[in-house]
Amino acid sequence: MGKLVYLMNVSLDGYVETADRSLAWTAVDDELHTWFNERTREAGALLYGRRLYEVMAAYWPTADRDPAATPVMLDFARAWVATPKVVFSTTLTEVGPGCRLVRGDVAGEVARLREEVDGDLQIGGPTLAAAAIELGLVDEYQLVVHPVILGGGRPYLPTLERPIELRRIETRPFGNGAVYLGYEAVR
Repeated sequence: MGKLVYLMNVSLDGYVETADRSLAWTAVDDELHTWFNERTREAGALLYGRRLYEVMAAYWPTADRDPAATPVMLDFARAWVATPKVVFSTTLTEVGPGCRLVRGDVAGEVARLREEVDGDLQIGGPTLAAAAIELGLVDEYQLVVHPVILGGGRPYLPTLERPIELRRIETRPFGNGAVYLGYEAVR
């Protein structure tokens, strides 16, 4: 049974996007992109909320047609397209190839996916992740902290009724100033 891993870029002050939903503050160079490529290849499935899915699906399936796409970006595109995706949405009516649309209970779907999918489940999107965190489903928190303070926006973590104890399992600095922080939930 795979772990549920919450992985996202985050600002030093804990936000995953600005108040106007911009992601332009992230500094993803080839070194960091290669690291994300490896994480994507290792995932048994990618679980997305609607908004993150729409951002990813707007570019990666057709990245090979972008003359500005670098070899590292094209490698990510291949890994992303090849990895099964589960999209949680009450408003979408369809999703692209290699994707499954889910409406309904996050806990039940995650339990089912843990049984069906070989490997870890990588959850992305702070709204979907918040639901999983509040239900106690997230096994690992993987943050790529960028050297920027946004001062507001969408937070990486929801407001909680009680603390979640974590144990650090890995750290890694990147040449662009970002730092990976990996924590597992103590149960």
